[in-house]
Amino acid sequence: MARGKSKYNTGRDPGGFIALPWSVLDSAAYQGLSHPAKALLLEIARQYVRDNNGRLLCSMNYLRPRGWNSKDVLTRAKRELLEAGLIFETCKGARPNKASWYAVTWYVLDKHSGYDPEAADFRRGAYRDSKKSLRPSPGPEGRPIGPSPGPEGHATGPSPGPIKAVLTTSSGPSPGHHLDIPSPTNLNGKGLTREKTREKTASAPWMTRQ
Repeated sequence: MARGKSKYNTGRDPGGFIALPWSVLDSAAYQGLSHPAKALLLEIARQYVRDNNGRLLCSMNYLRPRGWNSKDVLTRAKRELLEAGLIFETCKGARPNKASWYAVTWYVLDKHSGYDPEAADFRRGAYRDSKKSLRPSPGPEGRPIGPSPGPEGHATGPSPGPIKAVLTTSSGPSPGHHLDIPSPTNLNGKGLTREKTREKTASAPWMTRQ
């Protein structure tokens, strides 16, 4: 073995690390978190250094230098972690400058004299009992799979166009312009046309010759 290399060298970058068990990452409590809540859990777990579980911070003053700028986002993410049983509040903060303390629930709670009496309710592994279910994706799976509301959804009857139009004029031939009507003197210079003569004869038989 080359000199200067430790037998405990694991091939990773030096420094501390977050020991986040697979049982946490695979739990329904963790899988149901929003992305901000998952990021906040890492920020809280980053502070653990062997004997301070129960004195971890989640305040804006601590997190602002690490890129957290929205108090509302932080509040919602913290509430998710508490409801999922992944963190536990051991000491409630107070104004003007006392921050709340928290513990992650996959480690035992380290002893400290500054905890609130409610810290006695801490349970290791509380996230396993979380009722938080996996959140469905808001993608296409959540949309109805029925037929498209296209032409199939419309009535199949005839279009309400000219077919339904109501004729308001007579269906007979047009009477035309008065200049188009034949003159009664157009035949042989007589005052009546042959057709008019026949009509008058039929209506008045006494006009016929004996």
